[in-house]
Amino acid sequence: MKEVQAINRFKRFLQVEKGLSENSIYSYTYDLKKFSDFLSSNNKDILSATQEDVQQFLNFEKTKKKNSTRTLARSLAAIRQFYNFISDKFDEIDNPTTKIESPHVEKTLPDFLNIQEVNTLFSSISENDVYELRDKTIFELLYSCGLRISEAIEILHDHVDFENSLIRVIGKGSKERLAPIGDEAKRLLKKYLQESRPDICGKRESEYLFISKKGSKLNRKSVWRLLKNYVTRTKIKKNITPHTLRHSFATHLIENGADLRSVQELRATWTYPPRRCIRTLQRENCRIYTKSIIPKADPPDACTISHILRWAGHDNRIHDRLMRSFDAQGLPRRRGQLSRQDTDCQGSNRNNIIE
Repeated sequence: MKEVQAINRFKRFLQVEKGLSENSIYSYTYDLKKFSDFLSSNNKDILSATQEDVQQFLNFEKTKKKNSTRTLARSLAAIRQFYNFISDKFDEIDNPTTKIESPHVEKTLPDFLNIQEVNTLFSSISENDVYELRDKTIFELLYSCGLRISEAIEILHDHVDFENSLIRVIGKGSKERLAPIGDEAKRLLKKYLQESRPDICGKRESEYLFISKKGSKLNRKSVWRLLKNYVTRTKIKKNITPHTLRHSFATHLIENGADLRSVQELRATWTYPPRRCIRTLQRENCRIYTKSIIPKADPPDACTISHILRWAGHDNRIHDRLMRSFDAQGLPRRRGQLSRQDTDCQGSNRNNIIE
């Protein structure tokens, strides 16, 4: 069997048996192609690669390409998945990745925008230009509906229900859901459909809601590039991507009193948020509460109940909020202890997010 045939069979496996999206399949094959090109430059073949070849490739990506450990871990995962598949199908092919450990990936909280930054970004985009109106409408859906960029560009023209304020979204794994749309999103959508889309479309026809200058569906890279261009108009120094708006959506909901389960359902995220995210959010909210009572106070990192009560005990509202966030030992409640009432951490500061 030739290398091209093996990779094509692997792609069919990912599509049919694993049910992965086109974007995920592209990521797998992209990493495999990088590995294949590296082997070719050394006169080797992907079907006869050894453990040393894989390690040399990862070394090359780290030292020469300066790739992060997250990128290396993703590349290794794709290579490992390929060899798991191909070694199961063909006994004569060994899996060279069995003894290779994945690089340690440091977990960091994602970037997000506060309310002022969101307003600054949106105010920098004009509604008088047909293309800027289209872009502003997309960004509004990413932020106010918490959509992924892959979900937004796949929305069809007839997927918007203005009467019921809903939009039909096809998410990961082809799962379908109805996302509620707010007044601002509805206003922009109506204006886009009336004033912008007909001009962009011209005599061409497209079933997709958001279209490019050529009349075809917008792609992810175009939206990413457009957002970067608009960010340069502002003084925002953060690394903002379309997914940053989705993170901002979740952050602002949580900090304005939404419970975790509701946010998970709106974002179509079914994994429980990491405990460290909840702990940091609670800790920062406690700092804001105590600062509002004693502006010069600097509460300890532990944020134990004894300290909180000393500063905030006279305010019943604050006391109740804090008591719901900490257990009897004064530590942030653990995963199994959290309930809807427990996650009602309200506050004005937006310094953390649920992943």
